[in-house]
Amino acid sequence: MRPKKLINKWVETFNNAEADALAEFYAESAVNHQVANEPIIGKQAIKKMFIKEFSQAKMVCIIENIFEDGEWGILEWKDPIGLRGCGFFHILNGKIIFQRGYWDKLSFLRANNLPIPNN
Repeated sequence: MRPKKLINKWVETFNNAEADALAEFYAESAVNHQVANEPIIGKQAIKKMFIKEFSQAKMVCIIENIFEDGEWGILEWKDPIGLRGCGFFHILNGKIIFQRGYWDKLSFLRANNLPIPNN
């Protein structure tokens, strides 16, 4: 599956808050590094991350652009309350092996009335 098509399906699954199905997009040893957080390594750990995040806040990803370059896909997104970000996906054999996301964690925490860390 080409990166653009995979990212479209990933966003649809993300917007349905389906952690189990979302984990299936990742290779067993995948890395998900949302730069505001420590990297998450491994498909099962990524699944646990999504379960936790979906339990804390309603998240919706509205696609603004998807770019594809060989094995890489880039997602530029926004959400209904105005937060914006982008994600980079390295995809091999139809699975995400590496994902990096950039977004404003402080704005996200404030918008969702979540605790702000003291560090």
